[in-house]
Amino acid sequence: MHSMWKGSISFGLINVPVRMFKATESQNVRFRQLHKVCKTPIQYHKTCPTCEVEVGTNDIVRGFEYAKGQFVVIEDEELEALTKARSQTLDIVHFTQAHEIDPVYYDNTYYLAPEANGRKAYTLLAEALGKTDRIAVATSVLRQNESMACIRMKDGVLILQTLFWPDEIRQTGELPFVHQPPEVSPDELEMAERLIEQLSKPFDPAAFHDERREQVQKLVEQKLEHANPEELAPAATTPAADVISLMDALQKSLKMAEPAVKRKRTSRKKSS
Repeated sequence: MHSMWKGSISFGLINVPVRMFKATESQNVRFRQLHKVCKTPIQYHKTCPTCEVEVGTNDIVRGFEYAKGQFVVIEDEELEALTKARSQTLDIVHFTQAHEIDPVYYDNTYYLAPEANGRKAYTLLAEALGKTDRIAVATSVLRQNESMACIRMKDGVLILQTLFWPDEIRQTGELPFVHQPPEVSPDELEMAERLIEQLSKPFDPAAFHDERREQVQKLVEQKLEHANPEELAPAATTPAADVISLMDALQKSLKMAEPAVKRKRTSRKKSS
């Protein structure tokens, strides 16, 4: 696993040297864009429309567009001077409980692993977070951008999750209809609650799989075998002609959920 950042967690007067690793990786099937005629991968070149020339990396600078077609140039050295002092430190600002942070703020997730000379300090912070049931709220400069983040402990490992800034969160007031809800009857609400209870169980991510990705992989394998790919069956859809009331839908959903609940209870009795 390749580390993407190294620095230290500043915890009061304690510094915890760590390396950061990305916690997730995409498993999506990746395609290249090809020229339809000869099947050669397409290339993209950076060009200047004014000078009508291809521009090399050394001739490209950053610019902020302050008005239409007007730019102020910012040099890399100027940005590095702003961030260098804090680019190697995760500064813990305070501690809080996990439920205090709305999940809408969560962005990317990373693992933090200790350096050889920081294992004890790392273990100290991890165990303290676990004992107090707290997470750390921190700030740092990652990839030239200041980030807000939280650090939590799971199975003895420190996990960092970057957070969006408050002004990056869109307000729900922009959404249509949600702030003008229609009236729901007590019977409808009661049946909806019953349905939720019947369909409730512990979350098991292993029970889910990416059917779309499996279909694409199967299609690719068939192509490689020079066989005619079988047409993938379309997902079943509910006939649009059958319009039923909300109450009818709840009643039918409850009946569909009952067999699964009965099977679960039967299996528990047998096992006991």
